[in-house]
This record gives sequence, C-alpha cells and structure tokens, in this order.
Amino acid sequence: MNYLNHIYTSLVELFQSEYNLVTNSQDFNVSVCRKEFEGDFTIVLFNWAKKTGNSPDVIGQVIGTYLLEKEMIQSFNLIKGFMNFSMKETWWIESHNQINSQKIDERVKISYPEKYLVEYCSPNTNKPLHLGHIRNILLGWSVYRILQAVGHEAHTTQIINDRGIAICKSMLAWKLFANGKTPEEEGKKSDHFVGDYYVLFETKFKEEYKNWQIGKEAIVIYQSKRKEGESEEVFFTRFKNDYFNQFSVLGKEAGEMLRSWESGDSEVVSLWKKMNKWVYDGFDSTFAKLNVSFESVYYESNTYLLGKDIVQQGLEKNVFYQENDGSVWIDLTHSGLDKKILLRSDGTSVYITQDLGTAQMRHQAHQADHYIYVVADEQDYHFQVLFETLRMLNVPYAKGLHHLSYGMVELPSGRMKSREGTVVDADDLIAEVIEEAENSAMERGELSSISDQEKNDLIAKIGMAALKYFLLKVQPKKRMVFDPKESVDMQGHTGPYIVNAFVRIKSLLRRQEPQTDHLPPISVTQGEKELIGLCLNYPKVLQEAAQQLDPSHLANYLYQMAKDFHRFYHDYRILNAETEEIKMWRLKICKTFSDHLEHGMGCLGIPMPDRM
Repeated sequence: MNYLNHIYTSLVELFQSEYNLVTNSQDFNVSVCRKEFEGDFTIVLFNWAKKTGNSPDVIGQVIGTYLLEKEMIQSFNLIKGFMNFSMKETWWIESHNQINSQKIDERVKISYPEKYLVEYCSPNTNKPLHLGHIRNILLGWSVYRILQAVGHEAHTTQIINDRGIAICKSMLAWKLFANGKTPEEEGKKSDHFVGDYYVLFETKFKEEYKNWQIGKEAIVIYQSKRKEGESEEVFFTRFKNDYFNQFSVLGKEAGEMLRSWESGDSEVVSLWKKMNKWVYDGFDSTFAKLNVSFESVYYESNTYLLGKDIVQQGLEKNVFYQENDGSVWIDLTHSGLDKKILLRSDGTSVYITQDLGTAQMRHQAHQADHYIYVVADEQDYHFQVLFETLRMLNVPYAKGLHHLSYGMVELPSGRMKSREGTVVDADDLIAEVIEEAENSAMERGELSSISDQEKNDLIAKIGMAALKYFLLKVQPKKRMVFDPKESVDMQGHTGPYIVNAFVRIKSLLRRQEPQTDHLPPISVTQGEKELIGLCLNYPKVLQEAAQQLDPSHLANYLYQMAKDFHRFYHDYRILNAETEEIKMWRLKICKTFSDHLEHGMGCLGIPMPDRM
C-alpha cells in the first residue's frame, strides 16, 4: 500500500525513537478495515506487542496517539489486537487526485522486473481443443498478460504434440475408413474432422477386442494370466493395453505406421502433414475466438530426439547410472520421488529425455529468468521429476522452473473422455456460452435499438467474458465444474456481473462527462471512500497475482469491486446528486473506477463492451 507511505515512514521513526527497533515499511501489516468495524485501515498489533514487550492495547494506543499528534489520521480505535484508523477526508481527495495524475500502467509497475517464458496449451494433433484446453489457455494467457502488466518481460510459447501412436491412430482410421474424404467435402471444421477419426479408431478397436475375447487365444491367456478370483470382465479391462501392443491387428498397423513415420516413409509423412495441417487450421480458428496467440511454437516431431546428449553428460557426471541392459536411470529417492528411466535399453528416448532437451533448447533461445509450464495436475509427478533432474544436473536455469498445475474441469453431467467422444469441444462450448448470453439478453430485451452486426458482436463479447471469467475465478489448483448457464448469470459471481458495473458507468459518462474545474466536496462519504480505496489497493492486488501466478486473485478482487460499485450505484445519487460539485466528484470517481475495472479485466484477457 504505497499510498500509505507517509504512515509507514512515521511508524519507522516511532519504533526507532521509542523502542530502538529498526524497521521498514514492509514490516507493517496494514489492510483495509473490515466493513463491520469503524475505520478505513487496520494495523495488526500482536507482532509489535511481542517485539516491544507491551500488550497489544498499549502498543496500539502509542501508535494511534502518535499518528493523531502528527495529524496523519482522523481517529483510531482498538479491538482485540487490532488498531483500526480513519484517514482525514482531505487525504481521500488527495489520494484520488494522485491516482488520476498517473496512468494505471505506471502505477502497477514493480521495481525489479524479470524475464518470463510461459508455455501453455500444448495440444495433440489427433483431436480438437476441448474444455480442459480452454482452462489451460486462459490460465496461460492471463498469467502472461498479468506479468506484462506489472512490468516483467513476458513471452508465450507452446509445444505441439504432433507425433506418436495417438496421432497414428487418427491417421490409420482416416486411411482405412475415410475413402479420401476431406473436411471441406464433409462441411466440418477441420480439427473436428480429424478428431472424429481418432474416436472412430477407438470404436473399431473396441469391436475388434470384444470379438477377440471370445476366441480360444483369449481364453488361454485369461486362464494363464488372471489374478486369483479375477473375473473375465475385470481381467480384459486390465489387459487392454497388452492386447493393443501384442495381439491387435489395428494396434499392429498403427505401430507400423509410427515406425514408418520415424523412418521417413514418404507416403506416411505426406498423410501426417496433410492431417496435421487440418488440425492446425482448426486450432488457429479456435485461438482467434479466444483472442490468444503464441510468440513461438515448438513441435514434438522436431524435439523428440533431444536430450540424449544431456543423458550422456549426466552419466559422465555420475548423476545418472546405467543398468546392465544398457538403459540409463536417475535415482531420485532422496527427494521422495523414485528411480526414473531416461533412456531405454535400445537407446530410444522417453518423454523425460525429450523434456530435458527442450528445456535446454528453450534456455539457449530465450535466456529467461523463469520458465512457466501450464499443465494439468495429472502431470505433477512428471514435472517434479523433470525439475529435480535438472537441479541435480546443476543447469543454470533450474531454479527458474515452475509448474503451474491446474485441476481438471468437469461439466454438470460429469467427466469427459476424449477416446469415447464425450469431450466437449472448445468450439461447441464457446458457441453454447454465446447462445446462453444471447438468450439472457433477449429475455431482458435490451438490444432492440442496435443493428444485427452490433448485437452479434456485443453478445459474443459478453459470452466470452462469461466463459473466461468463470474459468479464471477459481484458484488454478482446484478442480471445478463449468456450467454455461450459470456463467452468464447477471446477478451471480460472473463476468457479465462485472461487465454490467463497467457498462453502468459508461452509460453515466455518456450522459455527463466530469468537469475538471469543479472543486471537490467538503466531506467524503463512506461509499466514495470504498471505491477510492479499491482503486488505491489495485496495484498491490495485481502485483500479488503476478507473484503468485494466480489470475483468480485478480478475478475475485474485480468481482468485489463490481459488487461495491453496484451497491454505491444503488445507495448514492450520481447524475442527480445534491449539488453540482458532488455530481462531478462522483462522476470522477466512477470514471477512475471504470478505468481500473477495464484494466483488470484486460489483464484476464477479457475486453469490455460499453453497453449490454
């Protein structure tokens, strides 16, 4: 709270002169006073009571009296270890003027910026983006924007998983069952088209597996490999992957296709390029709807062989060890992890090998202080292993690695499964939320006066505000349920609720712009103080969101801002205020407030419409 610097400076002087204690402004735990108590701000006294050997009430009386004598505060009161104090009304007016004298972009800047690289999205090219990807994308994009807003040098990247057996499944299904059809011929979005063949492969594989289970070979295997008391249903569920790798005709063909791709077979590579192009075109369309982008893109097809040199270096440093079969491992049991294979006995890489190489390649290219991986919590263990391995290798960038882990997203109907085709595609979800926004707007009948194009653009903005805010308001580590209908509720904890506060202010300002030549009022109301205080505290909240890599911290603060404004709008007269001076003063506060709402929602990647 740098706007209380004069208070902090005085407290530093007080503790130095009275108690011979050396302090600084960061030592004082000052927060906005809770609304059920009298006061503007609160100082926690317990720590200072302990340091001075006094009771909280005694030290609070000393602080309060000192600040009163220096005419820095208007009043104070003590309640159970806390000192609540009120600022003079002139301070609120001066503070508002100070806010307006400096652009928000400058007020929120930190003193020591660093360089960040944020990796997010990182999809597979065998299916379209889905709801889980949307949460990933919105987290990554908003973290990037928040870091940029506070002054860090931030950049974005992604690594596309464009190779492997899952990719070959969709390729094989298209080759076997499509009869040469294209997305254009089917009139289907191209990434959805490819995803349908991934689902079709799984459908055909299930049919094949079910038919195999009634044959003699399956019966022999069940009798020889089942656990004691294990039913056929349980055994064959457990045996599915073994069947795919050892007995499945489709599995064999998919494996052969992968090996052909790795050997550079021209026909397979040509098909791979064609189908990937379809998926990339679809991805780009979805990214445009979400209004996100990437400054650099890596492809697994170019990076999957990376890391072997690092494995060799690890062997030479005795950080890794080699088994008799030639495989290479690292022992991480000292860190509470496990032993992890880094290179198979035949010399081929595993995922961790590739990630070691990619991390090194990125650092050589970007030289960042921090590398943020936005990946679901299903990969928590993988990143613990990756980061600990790099720390043991003593690479210079190891301390700057961070896994921004987030919980999975479900719908009210339950969890989604991509292999079964029950995943909600990102495009379908976006369309559904926009439709909900349109239905909500039509019920209120507020769009009849604008053109169809303006109406469609406005509804799309409100729909995207609903979608983005609903996913970002939840702390990333928490799992969540996304309800499209709930997300557009104008009275709920939603994006449209915040947008409505902004729109209300814009409507006021269209009717009357505040004039700068009017003097402020003699007294400042509690409601006006609350709005000014929220704007004063905004840089601190934004900086904390950046430090914690947590957009929900900002999102929930913006909701509180909107909530307080709606109450202010209800409780106080603005355009028909008691005097012209009060009207202009309140309009100025409203303008300041709307600027902060717009800035904060912009940091979340949510552009604000000026009407609803």
